Amino acid sequence: MTGTPTAADYRHMAHAVQLARRPRFNPSPNPRTGCVIVRDGAVVGVGWHRRAGGDHAEVMALKDAGAHARGATAYITLEPCCHQGRTPPCAQALLKAGISRVVAATLDPNPLVAGQGFSELKAAGIEVLTGVLEDKAEQLNPGFLSRMRRQRPYLRCKLAMSLDGRTAMASGESKWITGAAARNDVQWLRTSSDAILTGVATIISDDPRYTVRIPGCQEDAIPTPLLIVADPQLRTPEKARIFESAGPVLLAHGPNAPLERRQALGQQAEFLELPLVEGGIDLEKLITHLTTREINEVLLEAGATLSGSMLAAGLVDELVLYVAPKLMGNNARGLFQLPGLTRLDQALELDIQDIRSVGDDLRIRAYPK
Repeated sequence: MTGTPTAADYRHMAHAVQLARRPRFNPSPNPRTGCVIVRDGAVVGVGWHRRAGGDHAEVMALKDAGAHARGATAYITLEPCCHQGRTPPCAQALLKAGISRVVAATLDPNPLVAGQGFSELKAAGIEVLTGVLEDKAEQLNPGFLSRMRRQRPYLRCKLAMSLDGRTAMASGESKWITGAAARNDVQWLRTSSDAILTGVATIISDDPRYTVRIPGCQEDAIPTPLLIVADPQLRTPEKARIFESAGPVLLAHGPNAPLERRQALGQQAEFLELPLVEGGIDLEKLITHLTTREINEVLLEAGATLSGSMLAAGLVDELVLYVAPKLMGNNARGLFQLPGLTRLDQALELDIQDIRSVGDDLRIRAYPK
């Protein structure tokens, strides 16, 4: 941080963070950003990034401010870009508009930016203050920041369970453990995800569609996540309902998957061949592959086996657990399959950050320690 922020700096940055949350849908692969332009203590322009390929937050705010941008302060949630992408660089737009001061929440870890945007502004004589509400701004873009810093997307694992930790009856019956409000809440998780990951066992047993349904929105107006099925032997049925939705389907399979199955499914899906580890897809290589596709956030919606494997491999960043006020008994299926745990000190510890009611159910957000 350069300089000392004022109370007004914090107030206007909080406004910019609120604006960044405004888009109803995810602008991926770009980050969510907000911008507020202030002159003589008054807000003269606001902007937020609506969609990839559209105006960035700074450009939208500059258009809103017009001539009032000259001599003003720009509050932005992320360092302005300084490279030509789908749109021109925002750092140059700020300079041309005559902005005299920039207050930013956080540095952009994209190697194409990574401090260079700030350097351009400082070299032109612009006062730059950074680190204002940095923690709040980083919460806007866990996937983008993960992809840039760790070269892997951010992965949420969503599960619905009874109060005694059961996800399905012994027969496999699981519809519906939670109520309508919780199921609607899941739709919003899907809208913030670039991809949904599941296992072939779930496809065979439940035959889900994994569509995104938001009240008041036409289905074709909602960004459709990539659906990924971990399917070592390509057992996905040709008439599975996942092929009825408009979204793309990626079948991640092993090297020995039958060729005839690939030929049978070839018109409906894309294929990704990966090594097998203990009979299952190499999950780390799968996640690495998704980085090359500019996938920021992945929602894992799978059964106990795949969810447990992802958790044990350290690939789960966040757990979203919907807990229904029901008891399903000892014979019902558990939440995670975690082999090899024989002592209490082997237990995986979680940091619970949020618990709230969603209809008749509870929603728990927790993070592996």
